[in-house]
Amino acid sequence: MEQRRVPLLMLIPPPILYAVTFAAGMGLERLATWAPAWTRAPALHGLGWVLAGCGAVLALASAGMFGLRRTTLKPWGRAAQLVDSGPFALSRNPMYVSLTLAYLGLALGLGKFWPLVLLILPVAVMNAVVIPFEEARMRDAFGQSYADYCRRVRRWV
Repeated sequence: MEQRRVPLLMLIPPPILYAVTFAAGMGLERLATWAPAWTRAPALHGLGWVLAGCGAVLALASAGMFGLRRTTLKPWGRAAQLVDSGPFALSRNPMYVSLTLAYLGLALGLGKFWPLVLLILPVAVMNAVVIPFEEARMRDAFGQSYADYCRRVRRWV
């Protein structure tokens, strides 16, 4: 099995990356007070809270599957098992989908524009750095089983 160096951005846990980005968006919200009118729509706020709730449920279900299978939640850790059931049957990265849903839902629920604009940053880091690193590790660890899983299940949704 090939030893891979952990990229620097992998040292920041994904929930922290999402939280720091959201906080930066909230800071921008205070500095640049302009926001489009649609951010004040009550229906959009309601949808946001539903999305945030769905993100929380998905996060708990995904973490629960890892707990049941006794494998690591750490993106830089070594997986003990290939988890491909539950939420992982629908997405190879349901935890990152859950973080994105919760972030999006919170921004919409609060009617905050700038956090929405910045959401692209953690998603880009996940897609360009974190997920490729994890996928390479999973290919090394689980070989053909992981390749088959990748053919069956999409990266995000």
